[in-house]
Amino acid sequence: MSTETDNKKDLLRGGQFLVKETKAENVFTPEDFTDEQKMMRDSVKEFVDREIWPKKEEFEKKNYQLTEELMRKAGEMGFLGVSVPEEYDGLGMGFVTTMLVVDYISGATGSFSTAFGAHTGIGTLPITLYGTEEQKKKYVPKLASGEWFGAYALTEPGAGSDANSGKTKAVLSEDGKYYSITGQKMWISNAGFCNLMIVFARIEDDKNITGFIVEYDPENGISLGEEEKKLGIHSSSTRQVFFNETKVPVENMLAGRGEGFKIAMNALNVGRIKLAGACLDAQRRTITEGVKYANDRVQFKTPIAQFGAIKSKLAEMATSSYAGESASYRAAKDIESRIEIRKEEGASHQEAELKGVEEFAIECSILKVAVSEDIQNCTDEGIQIFGGMGFSADAPMESAWRDARIARIYEGTNEINRMLSVGMLIKKAMKGHVDLLGPATKVADELTGIPSFETPDYSELFAEEKEMIAKLKKVFLMVAGSAVQKYGPQLEDHQQLLLASADILIEIYMAESTILRTEKNAKRFGEDSQKEQIAMAKLYLYHAVDIINSRAKEGIVSFAEGDEQRMMLMGLKRFTKYQNMPNVVELRNTIADKVIEENKYCF
Repeated sequence: MSTETDNKKDLLRGGQFLVKETKAENVFTPEDFTDEQKMMRDSVKEFVDREIWPKKEEFEKKNYQLTEELMRKAGEMGFLGVSVPEEYDGLGMGFVTTMLVVDYISGATGSFSTAFGAHTGIGTLPITLYGTEEQKKKYVPKLASGEWFGAYALTEPGAGSDANSGKTKAVLSEDGKYYSITGQKMWISNAGFCNLMIVFARIEDDKNITGFIVEYDPENGISLGEEEKKLGIHSSSTRQVFFNETKVPVENMLAGRGEGFKIAMNALNVGRIKLAGACLDAQRRTITEGVKYANDRVQFKTPIAQFGAIKSKLAEMATSSYAGESASYRAAKDIESRIEIRKEEGASHQEAELKGVEEFAIECSILKVAVSEDIQNCTDEGIQIFGGMGFSADAPMESAWRDARIARIYEGTNEINRMLSVGMLIKKAMKGHVDLLGPATKVADELTGIPSFETPDYSELFAEEKEMIAKLKKVFLMVAGSAVQKYGPQLEDHQQLLLASADILIEIYMAESTILRTEKNAKRFGEDSQKEQIAMAKLYLYHAVDIINSRAKEGIVSFAEGDEQRMMLMGLKRFTKYQNMPNVVELRNTIADKVIEENKYCF
């Protein structure tokens, strides 16, 4: 039996990382890219370095035509059709390769990244995943080649996070041949140059909205607002779209009547993990620009890269980038494996892809939050390394910081995604897909038991760190389990408690992913070759423990009192205690020295 088959057999369901151990050999890492994937990565990097990076300044001048031109070139290179099945003129590549292209094409500017993501994701995917055969044959080849561009019209002035509350109406004609759509959409990426929009509207008084494929035609009651004035992503076309009795043939309804909300939610799941991917190369490039400047900038007769304060920043930036890569590609491969399993069981491409992504919706939300916040912190520290020059629009950090800010808002705000991650996990537990009750009960019993005073054997690499991850999972089960017991279905009304629980969940997944990647690589390449990666895994976990300790304490005191509170706080202290506290300064110096020596992000 092949290792690949073994890995599929051992594949956990979404959310099960919390209650089941994942073996290092079963995670996918960027070091596992196939030769084909490496060629694709290098091809995308070469395109970005040649076509996009040199034009960074131009992207700040609201040059929407430049974005459109480069999108067309990306289409000629095949990048717009990476995930599109071959029968619709795409490359038909797997989820990991799709993620890889999103990752490396997004590094130079948020403007192009947004246009690319909106087109290949929410502009194309709803048709490939929900369209009829006729719809796919008519539209998808044009979208895959870049002949046409797509947009996604969901948000309205009164319907943002509450997407299903949209007021746009679709009225069936008397002859039953078309729908007339009337309403207003806002924040529509690619609106200024799209040929097609996925539009959501309500038919009569339906509970749920319905999706439609609408060709852009100003003669058919479609008008656009002016380009929005935005903090960042200046050359990403963002406009309001107004529909005034726009006629849409009945055969352009996407999926069935009232199924638009389902389409919107599943499109967002894919968008969330890809948004995480779209932040990765931006982090790598920010770190590289930061260390280059720090090595060149001399103060007090010393390159500032040699100062401890700057080393600390470079180490933390590199660590968060490495963690984001580790978790993103772990989840991407899990999704790809689940898709393959579904196909082997006889599911269609559409059904397999939908169910594969839906299975890992929790991880998609986790990644969206974690990596979007890491890129913001990374660009912020990039400005700080540049000092006064960082505040100047002539340096690369200022635009990078502004472009990064949108990532915490779109594909569902980070607050919504935090609450979703915990909410989805609890729903999975109620359906029996993830056993939270059993492990939570064991943790509750452990709180009243006598702790072990034996000194554990930590001679193996990451032995203590992996034990710490197991203890951090107990923290989540203790807090969330008690909260569910106390509030039941009303838990969703306690948003601050949900946010605290989500931060615990996020840090567990990110820290575990970083440790498993490093452990896997240390076993096959040798520990000496992974010295800096080992330092990053330990540094990330150190911060995760601190965050979890703080957020769990906040959660516990919000709903527990008296003896229950004292017992849980004692448990928290036990579950977040190191036997051997890492030397954080030494870890940072190890990481920073490597980045400074290589003069770039080099992991």
